Order: sequence, then structure tokens, then C-alpha cells
Amino acid sequence: MRTLFIFFGSFLIAMTSFAQEIYRFTPQINLEATPVISQGRTGTCWSFSTSSFLESEIIRLTGKEIDLSEMYTVRNTYPKKAENFVMRQGKAQFSEGGLAHDVMNSVREFGLVPNSAYTGLDVSEENHNHAELVAILEAMVKTYVDNPGRKLSKKWRPALNAVLDAYLGSNPKNFTFEGKQYTPQSFLAITKIVPDDYVTVTSFSHAPYYQSFILNIPDNWSYGSMYNVPLDEMMLVIDTALENGFTVELDCDVSEATFSSKDGVAVVPAVSENNIKALQGLYPEMKIEQQYRQEEFENFTTTDDHLMHVTGTVIDQNGNKYYTVKNSWGTDEKRNANGGYVYFSEAYMRLKAISVMVHKDALPKTTASKLNI
Repeated sequence: MRTLFIFFGSFLIAMTSFAQEIYRFTPQINLEATPVISQGRTGTCWSFSTSSFLESEIIRLTGKEIDLSEMYTVRNTYPKKAENFVMRQGKAQFSEGGLAHDVMNSVREFGLVPNSAYTGLDVSEENHNHAELVAILEAMVKTYVDNPGRKLSKKWRPALNAVLDAYLGSNPKNFTFEGKQYTPQSFLAITKIVPDDYVTVTSFSHAPYYQSFILNIPDNWSYGSMYNVPLDEMMLVIDTALENGFTVELDCDVSEATFSSKDGVAVVPAVSENNIKALQGLYPEMKIEQQYRQEEFENFTTTDDHLMHVTGTVIDQNGNKYYTVKNSWGTDEKRNANGGYVYFSEAYMRLKAISVMVHKDALPKTTASKLNI
């Protein structure tokens, strides 16, 4: 009995000592990315994060750093959302949210432009604030669905576009970049981005593995399909991409108390009592397997909240790996540690990553073969 007491006493001392260690991170993989910026008072993380992802892809493909216009994509996506909502008579999602494939759909149809050609800001504005715009757009599409005139006129589409032009600006047809004239499509060509080269991978057990399916989450308003693989393989996709110089676009849940941009970490403590303390120091984490991930998704504990950009990895002083995730909430040190990056533990990534997008060449060869890519 005394031996048992000594054992548990030593265990508690060891645990206490372990928990008192503050994080000390050492970079392992650090891929090139453009500076952290803020999405402002908007719900357009999907455009900011995927644009950041494409900016890293442009660096990888061309060696050139280009600041892409996030708002050009937002401007061209809103009419698509409105069309979907109105023609489905309100039985669809209309909000600021979206997913990475919405950016790729926009790039495919409308091309790309640099931020210098289209900021989405009035000359008197410095930060994005879409509160008024969104309220107006939502009121408009709901009015069209209610159809007070008993017959929906053809004026609703130009009316919606007029509001978007007033708040964000009209689409540029031609612009100058570094002394040369471009259209959005000719500018896309110099970036070497090919939208069809990018694939979205997820991991949920309610759909067949190694097939594509439409994941039913609110922001998948455009009904984009994703490839489904087992959880370990989804993690392998992320790791293989990073190890071979490809960054990763991430859709994830950041609503948990164990995610903190202020502290710059996202973890899944093994004991919930340590949830807040684990934001400042090392605590043991849960082992996340497929079944638990599925349960947390189906009971709405894991939700589709935010899109971010994975650019590398770090390890803590005990050798545990974390993913370096670029956020779009700015670099204010009082609100965002690590210069605007958040370090996701492996447990957090396994549990809270809804899906990832990568270039098809970043896939492990065995996974690509199973997916017939």
C-alpha cells in the first residue's frame, strides 16, 4: 500500500511538473507565405485563407510574391450565392461564409487580379467592414424569395450587382500590374494556377472511403464534393504535402475553448479541467481516433467555423509536433500571438480539421492511386 501511495505521489508530482512547463517551440518546416493580414469585420475567411494559399502556390510555381485581391473573389461569388438562394426559393444557405472550392470556382470563371487592382475598399476606408452590405444583401434576397409582386421581375440580378458595385466596386476588365496590361484571365495565366489541379480531402465514416461525396455543412452552399479517406490518411496528406514543399488550405472548427489566437495554440487536453491552463503550458492530450472524430461531428460539437492556411510545423520541448497555421485576424499582439499564426497540435488537427485542400501533386502516391487522381 505504501509503495502504491509513493507511486501515485510521484505520478502527481511528475504531472504537476509537466503541467508547469510553458511552451517552447522550435520550427521544423517553414514554407514561404505572404504576410498575415486581417479580414476585418467580415465573414470572408474562406477567401482570405484560400487567397493566401494561392499566394504560396504562386511563390512555389513562379518564385514571385503577389498580393491577390480577396475581395475580387468575394464580389464575384455573391451573385452565385444569391442565384442559388433565390432560385431555390430560400431553401438554401445565404451568408458571408464559403469554402475553399468557392475560390477555385471563382478563379476558374473570373480569373485573378492583384490587390492593387481591386481592394474592395472605398478611398476613405482602410479596413473591411461588411456588416451593412451583408444586411442589405440578405434583405434583398429574402424579399425576392417572398416575391411581393407575385411575379419575380428580371430586375433583381442587376439590382444585386448594383449594390455590390456600390459597396465593393465594379469588376476590373483591364488593369496595369508592374507596368504591363492584363485582364483577369491573362493575369491568372502568369500565376500558373490551374484550378482543376487542386483537390479537397476529408475524413468521415458516414461516407465511403476513397470516393468523393458532398459534405453536408452549412457553408457548402455550392455543393462542392470532397474525397473521403480514413483519418490517418488525411493526416498523411497534410504531412506529405508540407514535407514536399506544398502548403495546405484548411477548413476547421475554432469555436472550442482550447483554440486561442491570443495564446497562439490549439490543443485537446486529455482532461477537460486543463482546457484553459493548456493554452499556456504543456498538458497531456487526447488520442483522437476516427470514431470519436465522427461522434463529435455528428453531435455538432465539431462545426465548420473558419478557414486557415497551414504553412509548416513546429515542435515543443518534448518533441510533440504542431502545425503552423496562418490566420486572417491580423497581427495585433494583444489578440494574436506568433505574429498571427496559431500552432495546432496533432490531436486538434485530427479532431477539428473539417477538410484540407492541396495541389494534386502533393498527395501521397498511394492515396492518389486509390482516388484515381
